Amino acid sequence: MISPALLTVARCPECRIALAPQPPGAVCPTCRRVFDGSRGYLDLRPIEAFAEQTKYLDKSLHVDARHETVAPPLLGSKIRNDQLRAFLELAPGDRVVDLGCGSGRAMIWNRDTGASFTGVDISAFFASESLDQCDLLLGDLRRLPLADAAFNKVWSLDVLEHLSPQALRDMLAEANRVLADGGAMFVYTHVRKNGPLALGVRLVNRLADLLHRLGLLDLGTERLRKSDHLNPIADHDDLRRVAAAAGFEVERITYYTPIIGAFVENILTRMAEQFMARRSRTAGTGGADAGAAVRAARKDAKTRLRKRGLIYWATRAATGLMYLDVWLWGRFSSGPFFARLRKLPRTTP
Repeated sequence: MISPALLTVARCPECRIALAPQPPGAVCPTCRRVFDGSRGYLDLRPIEAFAEQTKYLDKSLHVDARHETVAPPLLGSKIRNDQLRAFLELAPGDRVVDLGCGSGRAMIWNRDTGASFTGVDISAFFASESLDQCDLLLGDLRRLPLADAAFNKVWSLDVLEHLSPQALRDMLAEANRVLADGGAMFVYTHVRKNGPLALGVRLVNRLADLLHRLGLLDLGTERLRKSDHLNPIADHDDLRRVAAAAGFEVERITYYTPIIGAFVENILTRMAEQFMARRSRTAGTGGADAGAAVRAARKDAKTRLRKRGLIYWATRAATGLMYLDVWLWGRFSSGPFFARLRKLPRTTP
């Protein structure tokens, strides 16, 4: 969706000035570059792409088509979204930008808050609901095509770990620029240094690896998704230094060691997907291609979840168990964390 509100905050990535409407997109009055909007999002990528690019541009990461539609928030997604809402306290009148929005599902999940949302991602794998209901920009987080101080809240989920140290500094500086004074930024990511509790996660992941080798579940797509993790933040002290350099202070933090979550998502969920994909191939609904079978299985699972039947309530119960990871371990320093960063006031020389 390209609304009039989006055009008020969108900027030319080269000239940094406001755009003029030119249906179905927009045009820069200075450089006369035309920005396409015919696909439901505004393409504001810079002319010269950065040398460092995410693997999420690769279509192979999206063959399971999980991005195409938005399912209800469940399992780890619900925990992250609930933490987002608790940390940012979204309310009517809030102007929020989702940096690295992916399919745009988090904006769909939070539309009931009355806040207005803009999503930015370098990869155009947006969900159909997001294309219909959200303001979406295709752009680079290191050169945001957005006006200064246009938003009072920002979030970024599962993004920072994919950046190099320099890209992280650039991204945080841009997030600070588009935030109004006193604005807040919510992040979910992890640092390289893990605490002792991470042993539990490693044991679960070893079990998942064994089951993968036995053919009882498939970790191929998940491994591909994590293959470009650069983990630029060394530890939580480093987080505070990096945040301060970009003009933020770490105002609140909750640690997240997903021991139960790893078992549920890396083993039980993956085994369920494997079972459904095999059933799809046997029934002929997914074709002979393994990727098609996975897509058919995911589509069937999302349909069942929307019907709020047995699978939905079983998944809700599993989600409830996963909350123990937050309640039991949230005060113990570990790699993954939820944090709220507050924009510091500018100091005058």
